[in-house]
Amino acid sequence: MEIESLLKAFLDLSNETLTAAAVIIAASLLLYNLTRNLRDRVARTSSIVLACVTITYVCDVFVSLQPSAGVFEAVLRLQWIGIALMPAGMFHLSDALLATTGLPSRGRRRRVSRILYAIGAVFIAAAAFTDILVYPARSGQEIGLRAGPMFPVYLLYFVLAVGTALVNVQRARQRCLTRDTRRRMAYLQFALITPALGIFPFSALFTPGQEFSLVGLALVNLANVVVILMLLFLAYPLSFFGSRVPDRVVKTELLRFVLRGPATGLLALAVIIFTAPATRILGLPGQSFMPFAVVAIVLLWQWLVHLTLPWLEKRLIYPNEDDERLSRIQSLSEQILTRSDLIQLLDAILAASCDYLQVNTAFIVAFTDGQPELISAVGPARPGDALLQDEAEILREMLETNAHDSADVTLLNWHAFWLVPLFSKRGINANTGSASIGFLAVQARAPQVDLTPDERRAFRTFARRAARALDDLNLQTEIYAALEGLLPQINITRTRAAEVEYRPGRSANAHSGLAVPENGSENDLFNERELFIEQVRAALRHYWGGPGLTHSRLMELNIVRSALPENDNNAVRALRAVLTAAIEKQRPEGDRKLLSPEWTIYNILHLRFIERLKVREVAARLALSEPDLFRKQRVAIDAVADTIMEMERAYKST
Repeated sequence: MEIESLLKAFLDLSNETLTAAAVIIAASLLLYNLTRNLRDRVARTSSIVLACVTITYVCDVFVSLQPSAGVFEAVLRLQWIGIALMPAGMFHLSDALLATTGLPSRGRRRRVSRILYAIGAVFIAAAAFTDILVYPARSGQEIGLRAGPMFPVYLLYFVLAVGTALVNVQRARQRCLTRDTRRRMAYLQFALITPALGIFPFSALFTPGQEFSLVGLALVNLANVVVILMLLFLAYPLSFFGSRVPDRVVKTELLRFVLRGPATGLLALAVIIFTAPATRILGLPGQSFMPFAVVAIVLLWQWLVHLTLPWLEKRLIYPNEDDERLSRIQSLSEQILTRSDLIQLLDAILAASCDYLQVNTAFIVAFTDGQPELISAVGPARPGDALLQDEAEILREMLETNAHDSADVTLLNWHAFWLVPLFSKRGINANTGSASIGFLAVQARAPQVDLTPDERRAFRTFARRAARALDDLNLQTEIYAALEGLLPQINITRTRAAEVEYRPGRSANAHSGLAVPENGSENDLFNERELFIEQVRAALRHYWGGPGLTHSRLMELNIVRSALPENDNNAVRALRAVLTAAIEKQRPEGDRKLLSPEWTIYNILHLRFIERLKVREVAARLALSEPDLFRKQRVAIDAVADTIMEMERAYKST
């Protein structure tokens, strides 16, 4: 008897642990779905299935806490929200999978889905307020719900809905053309049955007290283990539906999420459950030792994940031939600095220069598009923008004459400043052997340069550091500009790949609310507003030249093709003309006013993209803060994209 009691206590504890683990995994995957891609129908419907599992197991966890008899029974009845809606959710998910493969509902599956949800709601009401579906039964101190007269109807509903869902998934699998999609659909077909069977109320068919026997507890524990494994197994194929990123990124995101989310929660839960009841651990009561143990295991696990994650990603996700390329891309993201990082570095160089030379002011000016721009400054006596613009030609001549990679420092007098040219190691000037990119200036402390040899050596070091930082700033600006123009032109995404992974489908009728995209990149571009806006943004930023314009997919539009004869059959000019026309359509009537609210959209578009003014200059002219300017600029770009779409629709209708 004592062994039986110990075994039963162990199975009870294991059941509590596994039930809580199922809650953690189901809730984590539900949150992952909700934040990943709710616009995708498969993601939304799979969230319903995960929500049913979460509700059911949360109720199991609550009743394991031994509430009062009335609350115990109420929670068991509440559990039927998940039990009753699970078959309808599975059918709904199978319908979404079929629609993804090119067979959207013509109205019948949608009507069946609504009927199943309505039937599920009836079962919820019957379980909550009556005893015709299930009724309470006592076995000693334990309470359970037993099958009532209406339970066979639920059983028929469960078998038909789940069976039809599996048939639909089989149909979806038969429509898969590639090995990967067939394999993922097979995973789904195998894993989908587990959540339904895992939350099916088998205990309602037991005799009173049988579910609390050793055999009953063993079966429940086994079912919980299978459900946990299948939930994790189910998450893998579902992650690929509706994703716009490559498979490699989907796998990486899922691996990181599982290791840092559910796995961490499971470890913390296991520590809590197995340390709290202990009488003494290392001389401490279990309750006192538990917080230390939880914190220790979480920190240790995160450290292990940090160490092993690169190895796991390389072994499980990245093919060998991609290792070198991916390593280079990752090293680029690690080495590259933002503009703010480099400006901070330049500020530090200027501050050190002021401290060493005992002057109050130092600044760095770069030549951007041939015009001087104050990049960084320390102290009050810095030059104004007007002075820099007025003497731009003089400064340029001074720099070109004195820009050379010398071991000495060439200091020049300019107004009340001493300045030293900064040159690039990357750009080479045919005459001087180096390319001027700007200058570093400090406040003059005497009419003539009077630096000591030590000061010259230190100042030479500061100048070289500033030149490298400014050179990196220019290079990384070019990298950002190239990426900004090239990334939107990448045509293939996960959603594009899906079009060749399944057999040709049918078009949905007016009642289905679904449409299968036509083949052809123009239709793909025009039907996805987010992608279209990204193309317009890249083209506007490269309005006067750059990959965002010269490689833009907007050239596929009919209005751009129709503008070719008027632009010497030059596609870039034709696209620029369409962009200009769309911008002009944002212009209000009357005379232009910089500070008028109704002119804000047009002024931002014209000043930023056509006149090519910097953000700071545009914000000053329009009396806006820079964050406010960026918000309004996004609105302006959206307006141009909407206008171009309207122009395209109008052209097609003529």
